[in-house]
Amino acid sequence: MAFDSKEQRRIMGHFATGVTVMSTTVGDKTWGMTANAVMSLSLDPPLVLVAVDKKSQTHAYLKQSKCFALNILSSDQESISTRFASAGPKDFSDLQTIVAETGAPILVDVLGYVDCRLVDVLPGGDHDLFIGEIVAGDAAEGQPLLFYRGRYAQLALES
Repeated sequence: MAFDSKEQRRIMGHFATGVTVMSTTVGDKTWGMTANAVMSLSLDPPLVLVAVDKKSQTHAYLKQSKCFALNILSSDQESISTRFASAGPKDFSDLQTIVAETGAPILVDVLGYVDCRLVDVLPGGDHDLFIGEIVAGDAAEGQPLLFYRGRYAQLALES
């Protein structure tokens, strides 16, 4: 008997994660999605991994574009996360973006970003694992936006 997916979600919800917006461009279409199934995979070569639902529109855009940026959100960017977590077209019109090496949109004023060239796609159940080689990136000071037990959270730092 398969493990109950609702129980898996409840248990894994106790694992705090950072929140990113994965973004890409295909032709004149800019696309993005909120992603917290993200990890640093390797330092040599510099690789990251992001899991994307096979049924999502983002999946097709990533396969076409062959590149993506992971924008690490700060604690005051919950509204950006919420915007890109919903289904359907993604509106970047009021957001400032820049590009680095790949042409994927990078959100200005994020806590950090990595610009990646897609190097592999591996199966992972109902998701595919998109592996990107980091070709550019940067980070700033600030507090990260976290997700814990189905809600946004912040670090409680000692002074």
